[in-house]
Amino acid sequence: MTSRRTRHRLVQRLKDQGIRNAALLAIIGNTPRHIFVDEALAVRAYDDTALPIGHSQTISQPYMVARMTELLLENGMPRKVLEVGTGSGYQTAVLAQLVEKLYTVERILPLMQRARQCLHELRLHNVSYRHSDGGWGRKEYAPYDGILVTAAPEEIPLMLLEQLTTGGVMVIPVGSGDQQSLQRITKTDKGCELEEIEPVRFVPLVPGRF
Repeated sequence: MTSRRTRHRLVQRLKDQGIRNAALLAIIGNTPRHIFVDEALAVRAYDDTALPIGHSQTISQPYMVARMTELLLENGMPRKVLEVGTGSGYQTAVLAQLVEKLYTVERILPLMQRARQCLHELRLHNVSYRHSDGGWGRKEYAPYDGILVTAAPEEIPLMLLEQLTTGGVMVIPVGSGDQQSLQRITKTDKGCELEEIEPVRFVPLVPGRF
């Protein structure tokens, strides 16, 4: 269930759902998603579904990883990206193969440690990790060309918007409970342009560290 053929079936499903970025699809096809979940769930690793990773968190559905990444890349390849919510590290691994430098922040230390180990196994060394409150971002390395948020705040965090460069893009789920939407925000000289993409369901963006 973790064979190359199984991964290619996942890629075909993503194509069928409208994902078109060829470089992104190739990376998803070559990235071993099964190493980011518990061994007992490895047989489901290439299903197009979210899976539990402990601490009341999930590894995102492959479609959503692909969709959010494609939205981030649609207007050009960002050089420096901030990821809020390292989680399992799977989204991190996909992004790290597409951008020059990736800064990621995770509030749950055991998740961050396991994700770092997985990315080390994959020899992805362009990632900088921080155990911190995701809503704070990582101001010391700002501004970012892109920001991708993998948990849903009730409102767009202004502190993250401030860390986005002019012309930069943030992809983020916003809302609570069943009332969440995936949004893309482009920062311009005149303010921010917001696009509502589609309804989604993410774990909430929780403050503090654990």
